[in-house]
Amino acid sequence: MDRDICDRLPCSKCFEKVTVTVQASLQTSRVADHPAERIFIDRWSPRGFSQEQISEGELRTLFEAARWAPSAYNSQPWHFLYALRGDAEFDAFLTPLIEFNRGWAQHAAALIYLLSRREFTPPGKTEAQFSRTHSFDAGAAWANFANQAAIGGLAAHGMSGIDVDKARAVLGVPEGFDVEIAIALGRKGDGAHLAPALLQREQPSSRSSVGEFAAHGLFPSVSRPRDDRPVQARDLCHRASPGASRRRG
Repeated sequence: MDRDICDRLPCSKCFEKVTVTVQASLQTSRVADHPAERIFIDRWSPRGFSQEQISEGELRTLFEAARWAPSAYNSQPWHFLYALRGDAEFDAFLTPLIEFNRGWAQHAAALIYLLSRREFTPPGKTEAQFSRTHSFDAGAAWANFANQAAIGGLAAHGMSGIDVDKARAVLGVPEGFDVEIAIALGRKGDGAHLAPALLQREQPSSRSSVGEFAAHGLFPSVSRPRDDRPVQARDLCHRASPGASRRRG
């Protein structure tokens, strides 16, 4: 095949060569019920970090992945603040964490805070308006960040256990931004610095099955017909709409 043509118009043979996996240090024995890329199955959130440092370049790669996350109107409301272990700001970044998280996160190579901007200016408009999806969109950036970390052999552990008001004050977060989560980042270690109870939990957690959170049609809590077959949209329409039986003929 002509190399230039292949570069311009990728073919199925090209795509067959692409496999995205986490590095061996983070691979797990998790078993998927349905086909999915291993990166989504193997990514997990260790608390036991090694003493290795990470570089600014490695962090930039993770932010690059976050950069390409989808967002409403391409508003890109996410904003990251970070400090590397050894930086003058690192201890300040530890301060807003609850005591439980501070105990193990202090061993991370970097601490990061993810913020989201509440307002955006829609295309063609001149005035900013509230974004209903600002937190949701920031979550998409976090997912990209975390998955890219796993691909590179890094462990990213998101933490909701933070004092938000303290984080705003310590980090100098301006009005108009929400503090979403803190992130501990580093290379997975043997967990020697963890308390015994935490060390025992240092393994990938399980997940709910697809059937527990994905339903075909209407929300499963809606009352079902007497024959116990799955509720269909047309069933509710006919039950709820006056005169539906007459219109059916």
